Amino acid sequence: MPNIKAAIKWVKQSQKRELRNRDVKTRLKTLFKKARVGGEMAVAPSVESQLDKAAQKGIIHPNKAARKKSRLIKAINATAAVKAAAAAAGPATARTAKKKSGAKK
Repeated sequence: MPNIKAAIKWVKQSQKRELRNRDVKTRLKTLFKKARVGGEMAVAPSVESQLDKAAQKGIIHPNKAARKKSRLIKAINATAAVKAAAAAAGPATARTAKKKSGAKK
């Protein structure tokens, strides 16, 4: 523990900042994962905005925010392509897949 009053204050401030930054990072990770799994384009702008705000405040590096945004859009587009392909193939594909895998009703 520091002996100097100013140093004691610095430690307290550092602990507060660490806690606040950790909360923001955790929230960003959760938002990113939900948006990626959900695959909805409507959610992307809000997640991108949160990433930009965190980068602007110095919580994460701006390049990391850009990388996350890029990967998010890429994942959403891939999910949309899979959904479109499944919709185009129709319900017969699902039945065929069950027969091939040996799954019972």
